Amino acid sequence: MTADTDASNAALNAPPENAPTSAPASQTLSRGIRALEILAQSAEPLSIAQLAESMEVHRSVAYRILRTLEDHSLLVRDDAGRVTVGPGLAVLARGVSRDLQSAALPELNNLANSLHISAFVAVWDREDCVTLLTVEPKHTGATIAQRPGTRHRINAGAPGLAIQSTMTQKQWQNAAPGIPYRPEAVAARELGYAMSHDEVIAGVSSIAAPIRVPGGRPAALATVYIRTDQQPAHIGGLLHAAAQRIETSLGSSSGPVDQQHRR
Repeated sequence: MTADTDASNAALNAPPENAPTSAPASQTLSRGIRALEILAQSAEPLSIAQLAESMEVHRSVAYRILRTLEDHSLLVRDDAGRVTVGPGLAVLARGVSRDLQSAALPELNNLANSLHISAFVAVWDREDCVTLLTVEPKHTGATIAQRPGTRHRINAGAPGLAIQSTMTQKQWQNAAPGIPYRPEAVAARELGYAMSHDEVIAGVSSIAAPIRVPGGRPAALATVYIRTDQQPAHIGGLLHAAAQRIETSLGSSSGPVDQQHRR
């Protein structure tokens, strides 16, 4: 790995040039974002009182924030006055890693419907691995649903291991100080994919292949399932090949280390 690559990885975590080092946070903005996070994670609409309690603010404060979010279609209220996320969030979500989503969607559809299991793309967000885009098989029995926005620790589960596998231990320590680098990532780098079982959800297995995103943090193409007739090596090979096609679509170039990773 070259010094240029080390510098590139470090740049991913560097603050913007001339950014203030201790700029005060906006409490109102933070509360608004927290409201959206709570609503997105809720399995059902919430009353304003329930949301205010979850936000740990007075109901009048929650109401003012919700009115602003409602004006931008980021949330909606039903006939009973309960609140849930609105269509404006879907518009914003389409802009997140737009190129990655466009390149990955055909591969996700193919994997989900040929393997009859859930397929998804996970991205690296600070200390977590977050599901960006997911596809469920069209014609099958019960499957494990992987909702967009689902998150877990970056160093747990196959998607996180796949993301770690794009870096050496030294590079990882520079890019994510304080987050352990797992030895399984080394094996994943040789195989081209990572495997896990019982790490994120009890009884659930996952297989993931890394996606190297030009100019951005690596992501992972993954599946999750309880049981399958397919062999893990077969699924891993399909994921690895699909991840390479996504990289090609994104215009990624392979240096010497990337070629080693793809052996």
